[in-house]
Amino acid sequence: MGPTGTDRGAPARGRREGPREMRSQGQAAWELLLPAAGAPARRRGRALQEALREAVRSGRLAAGTRLPSTRALAADLGVSRGLVTEAYEQLTAEGYLRSDRGAGTWVGGAARAAVPGARDLAAGEPGVRVDFRPGIPDLSLFPRSAWAAAQRSVLTRLPHPALGYPDPRGLPELREALAAMLARRRGVVADPERLVVCSGVAQASTLLGFVLRARGLRRVGIEDPGSPEHGRLFASTGLETVWLPLDEEGLRPGPLADSGVRAVVVTPSHQFPSGISWSAERRASLLDWARAVDGYVLEDDYDGDFRYDRAPVGALQGLDPERVAYTGSVSKSLAPGLRLGWMLVPEALLDEVVERKRTMDLGNPVLDQAVLAEFVRRGGYDRQLRRCQRAYRERRDALLAALAEHLPGTRVSGIAAGLHVIARVPARFGPPERFLARAAEAGVALRSLEEYGTARPADGDVRLVIGYAHLAPSAIGTGVRLVAEGCGRE
Repeated sequence: MGPTGTDRGAPARGRREGPREMRSQGQAAWELLLPAAGAPARRRGRALQEALREAVRSGRLAAGTRLPSTRALAADLGVSRGLVTEAYEQLTAEGYLRSDRGAGTWVGGAARAAVPGARDLAAGEPGVRVDFRPGIPDLSLFPRSAWAAAQRSVLTRLPHPALGYPDPRGLPELREALAAMLARRRGVVADPERLVVCSGVAQASTLLGFVLRARGLRRVGIEDPGSPEHGRLFASTGLETVWLPLDEEGLRPGPLADSGVRAVVVTPSHQFPSGISWSAERRASLLDWARAVDGYVLEDDYDGDFRYDRAPVGALQGLDPERVAYTGSVSKSLAPGLRLGWMLVPEALLDEVVERKRTMDLGNPVLDQAVLAEFVRRGGYDRQLRRCQRAYRERRDALLAALAEHLPGTRVSGIAAGLHVIARVPARFGPPERFLARAAEAGVALRSLEEYGTARPADGDVRLVIGYAHLAPSAIGTGVRLVAEGCGRE
């Protein structure tokens, strides 16, 4: 007999002694089951199972505890014996309980307590009053009403078959909308058949890294200074990274040629973090190198739409779409939490990239893709870019004014573009370690340029990468003032 065999030796009907075995684990373990008895009739059985399962999992009913008979437990809880029998049978099948023929039902030893609660690994730095870390957009600018309208339109017209597994490259309608937009705004050669919708530039980088690794490449070059994230992403695919030095025009050709790499990651339109725009000569030199070594360039166009003093420089990919894999996303223009981006893939790599994308996740969520396609087609994306550009230009101006007022002599380099500036603070406000420590004490989060590469300055100037896009002009002024006041303390 199964769990119902535990009825041997049950107390006489009407006696309300309760389950002695469970009471030996403490009154709290028994009381944990009582709310289940008061659940609505349709949910009572499931509630009892959940309560008993949680009591075992949490350790409030320890392994080896003998449970009362189904008759006794049902009488004590005031529920039907069938509900208790079903609960015992279900938890025995799952491994929480064990049943010995003729010997009763016991708590098994397989369950372990889960880690309570859910941590937020995306939480910000504690104690920060003003956060000047770069790369953070203003999420309050997300166009909620326009996005909701696009969602309603999509849910109304999207046919049922479209909710199945998508083309791993992305919905055709989104690839067509993105290709047209990118060709118009960024000057790329945009064939919708070679556009792959990704979960941001991070996934695009790992996709390409896996493909290059399978082709025999072992190393990839990254800009110095540059984003350490590129190195971490390619390391996850088995590729080593080589830092390649920059000057004021872009990657230096000599070290690139001497490195022996056949793939590089670059940010030529607005180099991160130095803020330069590569010269035409260095762009041409990089492509000549790629053709000579039969190599590839991954262009990360992370904020190419945001130029404040003139029209943005076109993307590198437009000069040679067979050597350049172009990547971008909506992380800076809409929100990084959407996890939507794209990669225009050289023809020679396309099939391998698409197959890797298929095996990685079977494609991005259909509804999100359809909404973005609708948003782009309606002109909402262009309007959002204009809105962000106005706000970010104003905030950049506020930052320059605050630096001039509170940290006089500070020089800002790089083009007027993007979501951050490079600020060189005079040595009299340093040394750098003291400057950054004082800023942290004042509750201001700052990043030094030295965190983004291997080069170290010979002078005592403090070189900062200051993000401003997510801050109101008043907060920008407050943050710079707090830093200046902190530097004045002895």
